[in-house]
Amino acid sequence: MKSRLVLLLGLVAVGLLFTQDLYAQEDTQESLDFKWGGALRLRHEYWKNWKDMDNDKLDTRNFFRIKSSLWGKWAHENMGLFLKLTNENKAYTYFGNSTTGSKNYRYVVNEFVVDNLYLDIKDVFDMPLDLRIGRQDFLGQYGEGFVIMDGTPQDGSTTFYFNAIKAAWKIDDSNNLDIIYINNPRDDKYLPIFNQGSSPQTLNTTDEEAYVLYWKNKSVDKLALDGYYIYKREDDQYGAGSQAEKSIINTVGSYAKYNAAPYTLRGQLAYQFGDYGEQDRKALGGYLFVDRDFKDTNWTPKASIGFLYLSGDDTDTSDNESWDPLFSRWPWMSEFYVLNTLAGTNILGYWTNMLIYRAELSLKPTDKLSMQLWYNYLKADEKTAASSSYNLSGTGKDRGHLPQFKVKYKINDNISTYFLAEYFIPGDFYTDDADEGLFLRTEVQFKF
Repeated sequence: MKSRLVLLLGLVAVGLLFTQDLYAQEDTQESLDFKWGGALRLRHEYWKNWKDMDNDKLDTRNFFRIKSSLWGKWAHENMGLFLKLTNENKAYTYFGNSTTGSKNYRYVVNEFVVDNLYLDIKDVFDMPLDLRIGRQDFLGQYGEGFVIMDGTPQDGSTTFYFNAIKAAWKIDDSNNLDIIYINNPRDDKYLPIFNQGSSPQTLNTTDEEAYVLYWKNKSVDKLALDGYYIYKREDDQYGAGSQAEKSIINTVGSYAKYNAAPYTLRGQLAYQFGDYGEQDRKALGGYLFVDRDFKDTNWTPKASIGFLYLSGDDTDTSDNESWDPLFSRWPWMSEFYVLNTLAGTNILGYWTNMLIYRAELSLKPTDKLSMQLWYNYLKADEKTAASSSYNLSGTGKDRGHLPQFKVKYKINDNISTYFLAEYFIPGDFYTDDADEGLFLRTEVQFKF
């Protein structure tokens, strides 16, 4: 890790020297452009049966989450520097962990972290090549977040960053190629943490490293077509559950979105191969959805229907067929079930061994008010233990049903709010006496 950090810092230093040289070549210099801003996010959440599916246990949690961020951006010509600091603290009115429960769980404000810190260099050496070096987010940049979204899944939605070097090559008007190096340790080893608690916040299950080639093409009218190759290494130093062994995962895939208004067809398919400890890994994942909008109808409804597939491990073979979610351990299908995956894999947000049939209806009664309803039918690809920690394993592959509801209201450009409810009805993948699960969230967010 130390050698990799030296390499990363060396590249930053080269970038800074290059930046300084460019400044020196300017005959006239404009003033440095500086912008800053911040955000405050207030959430109340209620989790019921998120791990054990048992009303008689005490894993229910009722708490408030307070996240604050402050950022600054310096820019001049084709260079820029971005810094963002973030803190999130939680105030529990009830904290349960399946064996004990307590009210008014202690409230501690700690860990102000460097959320982002990166250097931008545009049009390097007058070529159509941009560099971004340092800690950065990839939110919403790559194929709806199916393989690349969150680099720090263990801290929930506090941060999403990747320690990365990204080169973006603008091949022509229709083709772009991103070349990325990623180094995400289990705990933050690269930048200081202010007011750190006695137990630092874990960011990943293991130390992770990856190389990414991601191509985006828009040469065909109405069609966005992406292709990618990801090479990822996962360590076993802190490994558990589905990441208990050293892994090398090669992922080759494609994302496509075709806009044939009023219909939109979007999908993704990826194949994985490599090693999981002494086992060979062979896995498949993907999804397909059809969207239909009704822009000329009151409340401008939009409907979607489709399915998701993530392969599971067939215990009758010597290979490991379990899908590895790479950098996609975030609640892209469900806030409740991203928590419940912990019960089956010992890893938060480890989406694998799953089929989801999903329908969605979106409505917008006013410019400021919108509503979304989803219905999900969840199944398992392979019959495996529903949990290695709890007595949850049933007799079938029916994971259950998950209706969801969300209402959002935008007060103004700086203040927005929403309410989300999810209700999980377990199937025979779990024991006959498994109880329903519930997730509730209310959020208010301020930006300035």
